[in-house]
Amino acid sequence: MRVFLIIFLSLLFTACKKDSPKPPSAAALVFPLQNSLCTTGVSITPTTSRVEFMWQTANNTNSYELRVTNLSTNITQTVSTQSTSAELTIEKGVPFSWLVITRNTQVQETASSATWQFFNAGSQITHAPFPAQIITPLSGASVVRDINGEIVVEWSGADVDNDIVGYEIFLDTVSPPAVLIASPASSVSSIKINTIANAVYYWNVITKDAEGNSSDSGIYSFRAL
Repeated sequence: MRVFLIIFLSLLFTACKKDSPKPPSAAALVFPLQNSLCTTGVSITPTTSRVEFMWQTANNTNSYELRVTNLSTNITQTVSTQSTSAELTIEKGVPFSWLVITRNTQVQETASSATWQFFNAGSQITHAPFPAQIITPLSGASVVRDINGEIVVEWSGADVDNDIVGYEIFLDTVSPPAVLIASPASSVSSIKINTIANAVYYWNVITKDAEGNSSDSGIYSFRAL
């Protein structure tokens, strides 16, 4: 009798037990391609075109939120969908970044895809570089100095014309930073900088190309420890 009771309770426990819902996986972006010139948009007006954004199916996901940011104005448009594509009307001749947030109604956690940049085709012959993407330190981070009191700052630059000629790195303890500390060539994407312990620094990267165009990464901050 005891054996049957144990078996019954075991079956009851198994029947009542439910798998915990899993958080969504990050979506893999497909199109527009990273650091590309998007020429597939359907012209809507002389200044706008409709672009289709596409990504792969993500596991454990009920819905997707597309976020597209105009890098000239920092204005973001969003679209929620259950599909793996969505269309948006965006400005021509302007650089954009985009990403996809995945959601599952059974959990609070969300997941973010990578962030890609592209230039929506317009009438211009040359294009300004994409704003440099800051890799490290992330804004608001605390960074431990090395034995020489230095830290490494790193960024990534891209241009659809592939004609970046160099960068200007500004660093200061006030915002906006006004002190030009380095002017590295296009082949350089990181430098060491001298810092003071417990000081908060502000920095940005200006990217320049052969046509005289430039772009600003925006201002980032970090604390040196």
